Amino acid sequence: MGNVNIIVGMSGGVDSSVAVLLLQRAGESIAGLFMQNWEEGDRNSPCRADADRKDAVAVCARLGIPLYARNFAAQYWDQVFAHFLDEYRRGRTPNPDVLCNREIKFKTFLDHACALGAKKIATGHYARVDCVDGRWRLKRALDTSKDQTYFLHALGQHALAATLFPLGDLQKTEVRRLAHEAGFATHAKKDSTGICFIGERDFRAFLSDYIPAQPGIMQTPEGVTVGEHPGVFYFTLGQRNGLGIGGRRDAAGEPWYVIGKDISTNVLYVAQGNANHWLHSRRVAASGLSWVAGAAPGTHLRCMAMTRYRQGEQACQVEIDGDTCVVEFDEPQRAVTPGQSVVFYDGEVCLGGAVIDRTDAPFGGWSKVDA
Repeated sequence: MGNVNIIVGMSGGVDSSVAVLLLQRAGESIAGLFMQNWEEGDRNSPCRADADRKDAVAVCARLGIPLYARNFAAQYWDQVFAHFLDEYRRGRTPNPDVLCNREIKFKTFLDHACALGAKKIATGHYARVDCVDGRWRLKRALDTSKDQTYFLHALGQHALAATLFPLGDLQKTEVRRLAHEAGFATHAKKDSTGICFIGERDFRAFLSDYIPAQPGIMQTPEGVTVGEHPGVFYFTLGQRNGLGIGGRRDAAGEPWYVIGKDISTNVLYVAQGNANHWLHSRRVAASGLSWVAGAAPGTHLRCMAMTRYRQGEQACQVEIDGDTCVVEFDEPQRAVTPGQSVVFYDGEVCLGGAVIDRTDAPFGGWSKVDA
């Protein structure tokens, strides 16, 4: 490795390409590392690992820096994908990006980079880091439309102290311009969306490879059967597409939405109308609390929170008890989903977050214990 101080996680995309470019221009001693987190042959995976690796090689070659490759597929399977499947079997909707960041990109990758002699790692995430009074803070990116702190909220002090986010102060348009000027073929590459190991493939078809179909009935809250489903695991709260109910003479013309799932009876509950009250809740119980600062800010917290990516921040009160909490929002929230994360903010600073367990929506699983 020589005197390389920073190893940049190279995905083969435009963001990591510009991250490494900026660090080189700043005079840093750098190398790239390409992480393969999914095997190409896994269940006809649509992942573009080979093509992405070639793009990363081309960028590093153009800049004259070394690129290393590591296969973390086994770690990803054990630490991220197995949990992903377990959550779906429980009827929840997990967010694998949060676990991937905590366990793979900012733990396994960080450990490998340190073993190679690097003092820090860098990635193309849109976020910022600073240090105040000896504590590292995770802050929103300047480009709020691309901000990724929601997915990074589980990072702690050790990871943040060793991480650089070169794109934190840039707009996405500027990133693409810099890539184009540098002659990177990645400048026009489409941003990756969704879950990496599923790609553009139909989600239900992918999941059925691991969780067999268990057909059952779709029912209204009043107990009226309105159709059949292939398995409650394949649906998430607030989902509209794929229900196949169609028009009914005994119902209004509004679209149908998933409002609840009962794993024990294999019933999928649905109701009509985007604004139906069945999907709204104000109280959320969550667990597995993770605080960026390393400890909770007390037992009571007034802050802003998000229950899904790209949602606007919502005012709330958080009651903290160990690694669990109850969040009460000022206004009702739509389709808050168990398995997803509730992430807390104080201005531009991301404080941390937890995994949603229950809500006080009619089918949210709230109990007297939560009250």
